[in-house]
This record gives sequence, C-alpha cells and structure tokens, in this order.
Amino acid sequence: MVMILICFIAPWLAMFLQGKVIQGILCILLHVTLIGWIPATIWALIVTRENRAA
Repeated sequence: MVMILICFIAPWLAMFLQGKVIQGILCILLHVTLIGWIPATIWALIVTRENRAA
C-alpha cells in the first residue's frame, strides 16, 4: 500500500527502492516533464507489481 502511494508521488523513488537505478534515473527524466509524469507513474506501478509477484 505504501509502495503504491510512493509510485504516485515519486515514481523515481519507487524505482530506486526496488533496486532499479538506471530505470530510476530514466524515470526522473520522465517525471520532470508534466506529460511524462503519467507514464512514469504507470511504469513504476508495473515494476512494483512485478517485484511483488516474484
């Protein structure tokens, strides 16, 4: 539950917490733009769900 909230507020932080440093940096670049915030959030949610399922 907390991880999902982090995905919405700071998707790049969710990536870093999952151990995905390169993806986290790319997510920061997406999050900087207003349009890129939505795909960054979706991407972080996908990565979080994949790691939870594994």
